[in-house]
Amino acid sequence: MLRSRLSRLARSTLVPLIGVCFGAVVADCVVVAVGTAATRAASDSRDGARVRADRSGDGMLVGTDRRVRIGDEERARAAGAGGLSLIVEPDQGLAVIDGDVASARRSVDVTMYELDDATFEAALVADARRGVRVRVLLNGGYYGRGGFPANDAATSYLRAHGVVVRASPSRFALTHQKTITIDDRTSLVMTLNLTSRYYASDRDFAILDTRPADVSAIERVFDADWSDRQTSPSTGTGDLVWSPGAQNKLLSLIAAAQTSLEVENEEMDDSAITSALCAAAGRRVHVQVVMTYDDSWRDAFATLTACGVQVATYAQDAPLYIHAKEIIVDDHEAFVGSQNFSPTSLDANRELGMITANPGIVTQLAHTFAADNNGATPYNT
Repeated sequence: MLRSRLSRLARSTLVPLIGVCFGAVVADCVVVAVGTAATRAASDSRDGARVRADRSGDGMLVGTDRRVRIGDEERARAAGAGGLSLIVEPDQGLAVIDGDVASARRSVDVTMYELDDATFEAALVADARRGVRVRVLLNGGYYGRGGFPANDAATSYLRAHGVVVRASPSRFALTHQKTITIDDRTSLVMTLNLTSRYYASDRDFAILDTRPADVSAIERVFDADWSDRQTSPSTGTGDLVWSPGAQNKLLSLIAAAQTSLEVENEEMDDSAITSALCAAAGRRVHVQVVMTYDDSWRDAFATLTACGVQVATYAQDAPLYIHAKEIIVDDHEAFVGSQNFSPTSLDANRELGMITANPGIVTQLAHTFAADNNGATPYNT
């Protein structure tokens, strides 16, 4: 929740970098990962889908047909690949996400910690204008107190153009979940916020999920949170990880490791997670942690390195910022989600992640981790 601690606070669990490998089917999963999009504008220009999305304008999208085709094609790939596909940022940009939203026929439901992306907002307006039901649930502040100014501009723009926006329930410390569901048939479970100023710098992931049990479970929670109604979230096919209540699931995942653990996160502020990583190292599991350095994690890093965990970091001003939240276990199973390693994120916020053994997704996550680890500097206390 940093970069530096205060300026990044509004980001805690921020916006990632998405990579996508169009048409490359790896084992069960479609891995979307290619190209390099230094900026969102460059990605739009390359795809020939130029956008006019000034909040003061009419929210009109140029090149919508192209985005619709991308969304439909990616869903088709996921349907033929075990219902899941992986997006890795920042390599690709937002083409797949924009395509999914532009291809909506009936509904778009968005739960987001922070929204500040004129292109995405314009796509929502365009959907609403052609009769798609669009609902946007944004973080409303810490237990609903004081609001959340980072979302004010998007809220004003969307409401002014006919999109229904609500603040998240105040019973959660924060709503840090990052999810988009289209037509009750596709959900994007993400580590990134939709904040365009971070697209070029942040490591992030999104999983496109077309499995009916998962999508239905995500929509039931959305409907409950939209109505500020209590609910007991379902795990869908058994893979969804919800907060409040995520800590024990992640501790169990770490405890199951036999040979290796590869971890990326924005925060290292949960003593139970730190202890679990040390316990794994103590039973000779090869544990590696890659993060962007912040003084707030100095004590945790000292504990981890002392117990045999290999920690590597990026400087705050490095070209790559580790915003992703992932745990890869034995190169066989992985967690990806919005949860940071803090007691608030795991057990007081509304958050959503996923544990998957999909071979294609796990393989791509492992390759990405290896590249990030190679580019980081070993941490020395």
